[in-house]
Amino acid sequence: DAHGNVIHLGDRECSIQRRFQKLIEETPAPGLDPALRERICAAAVKLATAAGYVNAGTVECIVSPQGEFFFLEMNTRLQVEHPVTECVTGLDLVEWQLRVAAGEPLPLTQAQVRWHGHAIEARLLAEDADAGFVPDTGRVRRLRWAEAPGLRIDAGVTQGAPVTADFDSMLAKLVGHGATRDLAISRLLQALQDSVLLGVTVNANYLARVLRHPAFQQGETD
Repeated sequence: DAHGNVIHLGDRECSIQRRFQKLIEETPAPGLDPALRERICAAAVKLATAAGYVNAGTVECIVSPQGEFFFLEMNTRLQVEHPVTECVTGLDLVEWQLRVAAGEPLPLTQAQVRWHGHAIEARLLAEDADAGFVPDTGRVRRLRWAEAPGLRIDAGVTQGAPVTADFDSMLAKLVGHGATRDLAISRLLQALQDSVLLGVTVNANYLARVLRHPAFQQGETD
């Protein structure tokens, strides 16, 4: 905020990408031990403090197999994957941005932040993953989103909406969250299976294959 308060809201893991764009994001990162997580988060707070930064920001790092981490960049905004952070903290980060922009102090101290469970987000894209991720266009002829406990869907399309080549191919973000990582994966898989979007090709089956892959389920992807 503008009053000298700087806190972090934990970490996110975003290694599952295609063409350098994130596809699946989760929190907490399965490959981080508590000590390394704390070191990374502390470094992010130190960076924002030194820069005199105000409002939401996302510090990105690359972590080596040896447990070293290296600063990559800072995005001066919320990112597409911010819903997973909201799911495990119970906080509305958009509201926080507005309050900070209005000159208010942060509503919580670092010691007051609590994390609960695990959350995983998948980006539903208008593209054919089996044809080299080529984008698709058309009109959304039929749309029905899954509804279930532990499921959040942020959608950018409605039934009848055109999908053109003028914008990013992302149509929605599906988030599964629960007490454990396995439960979050299960709920997200169910959401991909139960949601219906006809009229354009989407990457739902590809996302499901990734979530079912043994390396992903064991938290071994990088």
